[in-house]
Order: sequence, then structure tokens, then C-alpha cells
Amino acid sequence: MLGFITRPPHQLLSLLCTGYRLLRTPVLCTQPRPRTMSSSWELPLVAVCQVTSTPNKQENFKTCAELVQEAARLGACLAFLPEAFDFIARNPAETLLLSEPLNGDLLGQYSQLARECGIWLSLGGFHERGQDWEQNQKIYNCHVLLNSKGSIVASYRKTHLCDVEIPGQGPMRESNYTKPGGTLEPPVKTPAGKVGLAICYDMRFPELSLKLAQAGAEILTYPSAFGSVTGPAHWEVLLRARAIESQCYVIAAAQCGRHHETRASYGHSMVVDPWGTVVARCSEGPGLCLARIDLHFLQQMRQHLPVFQHRRPDLYGSLGHPLS
Repeated sequence: MLGFITRPPHQLLSLLCTGYRLLRTPVLCTQPRPRTMSSSWELPLVAVCQVTSTPNKQENFKTCAELVQEAARLGACLAFLPEAFDFIARNPAETLLLSEPLNGDLLGQYSQLARECGIWLSLGGFHERGQDWEQNQKIYNCHVLLNSKGSIVASYRKTHLCDVEIPGQGPMRESNYTKPGGTLEPPVKTPAGKVGLAICYDMRFPELSLKLAQAGAEILTYPSAFGSVTGPAHWEVLLRARAIESQCYVIAAAQCGRHHETRASYGHSMVVDPWGTVVARCSEGPGLCLARIDLHFLQQMRQHLPVFQHRRPDLYGSLGHPLS
């Protein structure tokens, strides 16, 4: 499915929503509120990819590559892939076996894909064997950002690991095989705006989003693999809350469907604007949605609602040292 959101020129009072068909699935368009701007077609276009990863890494790459190629064909400057885009294994032992370093073959394929398509790639949740792999036999959940030349411009290791027990969804113990990252990454300038990197469970910690926004982020991205119980209850609510409080665009590429016998994901990838409006979303099944990023609208929002100027660190403390 592919939802394509456009913003009309300020002279038009009606809303414009143009759809394309992808893989013969229905088009889903969420209509935005009117904006004040010169031309919607001058705004950068981003693509949010939704997939159903399995333990088969090459099949997963083929699926992701097709979506990235389609995004580039439609004019997107940046494509976002979900957490565990590389694979979702059946158990921790298989996860460790399939993991790779950042300079391994799989990231090399994605680097070549970015170069060939001339597109930036947000690769959320790569199972990374770090330099300490031999010592501790644990991996990192790493969000990698590639530029259109295929070079790694930033990498963020997930800082909040998902160790939870949700009735009806089964226990998750990410820390059994994953080490938490120790730092946040400064927002990265991209053709769509300054992007702050996070991963899935991080969205439950508003301090992280506020820290990235204070460091200059205009877009927050939460590649995810939400479960079937927490998804309907919390997914959209949390993403909209992070967008409103940080006054950033929020982009969340998600896993969907059944990965193997014991795991399934909620899907519903989406883009939320700084007002908290869902401006693009995927429905069921693999596919992508598109949205235009309007940084002029974002700046207007921050001028009209200057919440960061009104914060009271004297009452509830600051968010620590600036990101360098």
C-alpha cells in the first residue's frame, strides 16, 4: 500500500491528496490540514517502508530493495526502514548467529543500493556485532543512516532495551543478547531536515525526544517492531505525543504481520507532523507511504507555541549536557 500526502498552495482552500498503487494494494491517504506555503512540490519527499522480516536475510534485502527503488522512482530523497529490517530470528541464538558487523556484507549491499538509487537510507535496528563481540558475545541494536553516496553518516545504538512482559504478547528480554548504547547521536542534516535517531522502545521515554529537539532535530525517527497488544493501545498515541511535545515531525517505519511461528508485529507505519496530525500511514501488509516535510510549517509552529522558551529547569531540572 502507498499513501501519498501533498500540501496545496496557500491560495487553495481545498485539500489535495494524490495516490499511487503499489503491488495492487489499496491506496491509503490521510488528508492534512491546510498549510501556508508557496508550493507543495518544492517540499522534500520522504518514504516510510513497512516490511515483514523473516530469518532469511537475502529475501528481506530483496523486499527492502524493491521498496527503496520504488521510493526513489517516486522522488523521495530519504527512505526509512523499520527496526530489524535485516532479519527477525526465531530465538536469541539464531539472532546472534545471523548478526554482522557494520562493515559486513549486508550493510555493503545497502550502501550500494543507496548509491544506485541516489537516496538517503535510515536503517533502523540493524543487529550489529560491535568491536567487543569477541569479549561478550552480545550485539547492539543499531540505527544506521546512509547518505546518497552510500556512506555511513551516523549510527545510534539503542539505549533503552525492551525487557517487558505483556499479557497476551509474550515476554521479551532484549538484554539477554543485546547491549545498550551509551550515548545519543546529535541530529544529522539530511535533504529532508535535521534527523534525530532513536529506535522503537525509545519512544516511551520523552526525555530522549526533548533532548534531540533541543539539539536541533526537526525530524524524529522511531523504526519499530511493535507487538500486537501494545500496538493498538500505544503506538499512535506515543508517536503523536512525541511529535507534539518536541514540535518535530515523527517518522515511524514498522514491521508488520507474522515473521515466523512465534512472533508477529502490528505495522501501521506513519508520519506525524509537529501539530500531532498523522499525515501519512500504511495499513496492512508490506508497502510504503510518502509524505512531504514542511520545515516552514514547523518553524511557524515553534514561533506560535514557543514551549521550549517556557520550560522551567529551575523547577524540574535540565536534560543534561548538550549533544556534541
